[in-house]
Amino acid sequence: MTRRDRIIRTMRGEPVDRPPVNFYEINGLTENPADTDPFNVFNHPSWKPLIELARDKTDRIVLGKIPFPDGPWLPTYADMKWEHRTKGKSLFITGTQEAGGHKFTIRQRRDMDINTVWTLEHFLKDAGDLEKWLELPWEDFGRKPDVSGFLELEKKVGDTGVVMVDMADPLCGAAELFDMGDFTMVAFEERELFHKALERFARVIQERTEAVAAALPGRLWRIPGPEYATPPYLPPALFGEFVVRYDKPMIAAIHRSGGWARIHSHGRIRDVLPHIISAGADGIDPVEPPPQGDVELSYVREKYGRDLVLFGNIEITDIENLDEDGFRRKVAAALEEGTSGTGRGFVLQPSACPLGREISPRTMRNYGIMAEMAAGFAK
Repeated sequence: MTRRDRIIRTMRGEPVDRPPVNFYEINGLTENPADTDPFNVFNHPSWKPLIELARDKTDRIVLGKIPFPDGPWLPTYADMKWEHRTKGKSLFITGTQEAGGHKFTIRQRRDMDINTVWTLEHFLKDAGDLEKWLELPWEDFGRKPDVSGFLELEKKVGDTGVVMVDMADPLCGAAELFDMGDFTMVAFEERELFHKALERFARVIQERTEAVAAALPGRLWRIPGPEYATPPYLPPALFGEFVVRYDKPMIAAIHRSGGWARIHSHGRIRDVLPHIISAGADGIDPVEPPPQGDVELSYVREKYGRDLVLFGNIEITDIENLDEDGFRRKVAAALEEGTSGTGRGFVLQPSACPLGREISPRTMRNYGIMAEMAAGFAK
């Protein structure tokens, strides 16, 4: 059975020789150790063995971004003026936009040794900003997907895995306009106004989902964003209102093309799992155990495993910190719980990937244990 077959059969709910294993964002293809950019953490020599392990020994699921070159990615930032300034080992990015008599500002920071971007100042600060933003034009955006890069990635991956479409949902777009505290305040107290923001994003995202699904039928998709409506940020009752209402049409379009939709939601998912099922999702990641989440993998498998392929549930903190015996127990438990009873399928996968420039020997060893134990597991 090829690595690609193993993933496809898992998504279909068909028998496989063993559960697939992948390292989430680390795939041995899109990392570029040869890039000498000082902000590229992958050029540190310690990353090379991990990149090669992902390439050679994992069932690769490569995230594929789809550009829309016929217009702006999102109208929100179409007329932004950007300033990039390097200070020490940090890059500071400032975007400003003056429209409708109002000045919008976003400030971000990226450090050379950390593979992430921090938002220091968010685009919107309160409900008043949101009202002004909703008055701006919102029709100038790209509608025609360029899937050539996606197809090229698929050729490179070949039988070693699949390329997965990555499309954030309307809640992700609207929530990330705000600081987390401001988002929860506006979403909870100004629901009608916040729905206008969700509807605005939904017009763009639904049109794009349908276009991509038609151009790339039968693919696996990842939909990030639903975690913004999970506890403790918002009560579970709002998950149906803010997620299901807008994600269900996305998932329906994906299904019409023969594809599968995987919901990405960190944190406490126990009370929103029925909503995720009602949206029509085919899979969920990363199914985090306490204390990061609030549900054991065995519970999700028992209650919802017939509907959902479960991706998880190895925490990145355990990969980086546990000794060998402790980590082997974690992996053994995940494999056992993820395949217990009857269910659609299970994929052994971390909750995230390391962000630092240097991969420690312990981290490298534990990734090796994941690959080794999955390869030797049959049930």
